[in-house]
Amino acid sequence: MITNGESKFSYFLVGMGLGAIAGLLFAPRSGEETRKYLSERSTKGLDTLNQQAGKLRESAEGMVEKGKEIMSRHCCDAINTAKEAEKKVDEEEGRETLGG
Repeated sequence: MITNGESKFSYFLVGMGLGAIAGLLFAPRSGEETRKYLSERSTKGLDTLNQQAGKLRESAEGMVEKGKEIMSRHCCDAINTAKEAEKKVDEEEGRETLGG
């Protein structure tokens, strides 16, 4: 069956109209009840999302703190190693000047 673009669009519009009519005829609740239901569901959904966001934020903060601890340990170790190396170089330079 070959159809042009206009024919496909008209089928689309007819389908949307039939779907809207069927939705109105078979709606389990009145409009006010449906709006109340949707409002309650959206509020519950937002509450759930906020709870999940809070949990995610807490776990992210925990990971950041662990990362800071690890980095401070490694940085302190690197700084201490650098200071020790600097002391050794200074001592060797001091020996060279004394012996020199």
